Amino acid sequence: MNTLQLSPTWDLMVDANGNLAVATGPQALAQDVASAISTFLGEAYFDTALGVPWAGTVFAQDYSPALVTSLLTQAALSVPGVVSATVTDLAYKNGVVTGTCKFTDSTGASLGVSF
Repeated sequence: MNTLQLSPTWDLMVDANGNLAVATGPQALAQDVASAISTFLGEAYFDTALGVPWAGTVFAQDYSPALVTSLLTQAALSVPGVVSATVTDLAYKNGVVTGTCKFTDSTGASLGVSF
């Protein structure tokens, strides 16, 4: 599946011809996993059921690493083509959640993204 290519600062990019750049293959899948993990529940205008309940659960006073790991794993698995996912190196400091999501696609390739 293809997706619009985003820069490391999540801005749209253009190709050599000045058209919107398109990410394909493993790059597209990795970007889609990163987007799924970063999307707030209700943020997606046309499907408000998508996303992670960052505000109501993750940033709550009773922050639970196990719950956050589960929620982020579910978000990664919601991406078409992802067959398994593991969230590791989860850290929460000063209101920022970081970590790594390693996942396997339907071809058996292993990929990963940091967030």
